[in-house]
Amino acid sequence: MRIPFFSRRGEDLMATDPVCHMQVDTKRPNGGTWEYEGVTYYFCGPGCNRAFQREPEAYLSGEKKIDM
Repeated sequence: MRIPFFSRRGEDLMATDPVCHMQVDTKRPNGGTWEYEGVTYYFCGPGCNRAFQREPEAYLSGEKKIDM
């Protein structure tokens, strides 16, 4: 099972966007969330969310990455 990387910044729980690897506030993810194989992923923007939904395994494996 894959678990997204989480970190704390003050009281906010942060997650790493699996597409561009930017830090995302889990309380207010600008790109929303998407669940894949029982894990919730958080996104910096809608484009990263859509890209992940099209090819989740490519981003999770590291085969694909969008540099910001």
